[in-house]
This record gives sequence, C-alpha cells and structure tokens, in this order.
Amino acid sequence: MGEYSEECLQYFLENQLQLFDEKVAETPEEAEAFLEDCMAVVVDSIKEVKEYLEDSGMDASDMSDDELEAAAEVFSLPNGQYLIVEG
Repeated sequence: MGEYSEECLQYFLENQLQLFDEKVAETPEEAEAFLEDCMAVVVDSIKEVKEYLEDSGMDASDMSDDELEAAAEVFSLPNGQYLIVEG
C-alpha cells in the first residue's frame, strides 16, 4: 500500500460514516483509492490540522482543538495522527 498506513485505512473504513451518509469503501484497497482521489492527508498534530484547514480556505482560526477534532472531515487516528478527508 502507498501513502496511507494499514492502520489509517482500517480506521477510515470503520469510521467513514462520520463524514458520509453511506459507505464509500468496503476494503482497504477501495479506501486507499478513495482517499487518494479526494487527496486526503495525514498530519501529525492538531496544529497541522488547523494549518491545513486554513490553507484550504476554511476559517479555523477561532476553532478550539476540541472543535477541530470534532469536525466531520477530521479523523483522529489511534496513533495520534489525524486524517483529513474533504468530502
């Protein structure tokens, strides 16, 4: 597999309904293809989440860390990283 770790892909598969009304992937391969298609990114800290969202045009400057973590497009991975998926 490429850019996304096995753990990241599995977490996305288990939690994709956090962002989407119905499943967009059933297998790790489908999840990886989907994440690549929508140019999802993995970042190492909540600070990087805020920077990414602001760079993408979202006004996240007044959002708390908790609000950022609760955003539908932000997946808090078990390893402490964050997957950002713009649906």
